[in-house]
Amino acid sequence: MTLHPQNPSSSNCSVAIIGAGPYGLAAAAHLLHAGVDARVFGEPMEFWHNQMPKGMMLRSRKRSSNIAHPQRSVTLAARGRMRGGPLSNATLEEFLDYAHWFQQQLVPDVDRRKVDQVERSNGGYRLTLTDGEEVSAERVVVAAGLFPFPWRPAPFDQLPASHASHSSDHDDLGHFSGKDVVVIGGGQSAVESAALLHEAGARVELIARAPNIRWLREDSEGRRTVYERLIPPTDVGGPRIGWMAAIPDLFRRLPAESQPRLAYKAIGPAAASWLAPRVADIPITTQLCVTSVSMSGDRVQLQLEDGSERTVDHVLLGTGYRVDVARYPFLSSSLVDSVERRDGYPVLRPGLESVSSPGLHFIGAPAALSFGPIMRFVVGTWYAAPALARRVLGKRHGFSAALPVRPWSKDKPSRNGEAPH
Repeated sequence: MTLHPQNPSSSNCSVAIIGAGPYGLAAAAHLLHAGVDARVFGEPMEFWHNQMPKGMMLRSRKRSSNIAHPQRSVTLAARGRMRGGPLSNATLEEFLDYAHWFQQQLVPDVDRRKVDQVERSNGGYRLTLTDGEEVSAERVVVAAGLFPFPWRPAPFDQLPASHASHSSDHDDLGHFSGKDVVVIGGGQSAVESAALLHEAGARVELIARAPNIRWLREDSEGRRTVYERLIPPTDVGGPRIGWMAAIPDLFRRLPAESQPRLAYKAIGPAAASWLAPRVADIPITTQLCVTSVSMSGDRVQLQLEDGSERTVDHVLLGTGYRVDVARYPFLSSSLVDSVERRDGYPVLRPGLESVSSPGLHFIGAPAALSFGPIMRFVVGTWYAAPALARRVLGKRHGFSAALPVRPWSKDKPSRNGEAPH
């Protein structure tokens, strides 16, 4: 494997990557392999360490949780963490161990300093780091993830953080032991948080506005069914919608009015079926919304739309994220103003490049408007990283899918050593 190491002492580079999570690492691995002078800024896997609770498991199967790389050998299976069959799920600890191994193997020279500001300069970009050093780059790749986007819906946004927090605010739910907690939401984050709280000794109720919790179908033991064979290896969506999502260049060409509907069908609120027995003893209230909240002494009082009330010690919001790139604190106001946006998302061209700010790329969740729902999952790195590299290298960008290492094949590099597109 040929690597082209970064030069952390240089104040100039061709590509500056902000963020060292799965997308930032995948982008760097592809660019460095191609000989591009790329630098990565940020603490590796910081969001995953600090804003995901201990005991969490990835909803995505291991087969679709590999970070994209130019050769197919740096996988979860290769790290020696796979147990009990290729279609099982990884724990947070397993995935973090794998991601750090990936970083050490393919992107060893991460600059752990944070970027304080990015602004345009002389046809390129100038990055100011938190220690005051300035770095010039021809291109900037924003791979900073979801950290500024937790959604705190009304009326909970009026409560103090000590009594209403988002699921991403905690890396350990154990301190809620013995407390009454209401969890809001019906997706994976809410249901898994409820399970972890219950297992930590909290008294929990889950409240969701949906008519029921939608449980995702799990692969059967042994030989796969016809339905399972029709699901794309991205594991996002079913047989029909899933394949539309698995080809981001196709999704990008769909009518704009149909894209949100298709995306919602692919990744609407749902929870992995392996969570069902873990929440069997938890009260689950569906088809109800909280209409008002107030403090009652040191507790929170909730009024539901059916007239019932709850008084609890804490409300945990498993309400997901709403992307608005203007909330990235490191983007200067003038740069934000130059980025064409729709509903907070940047509008992107091939190569995940801003249509209005040449040389500025957004990968990960902010790319979901333009390239579809797989951009919200690790499996999306299999599309984003090669597409970005082709754009940087000036190569033609054709129709591409985001297909990870297939679970039913052995983890071997392809003949030409290239990652699947």
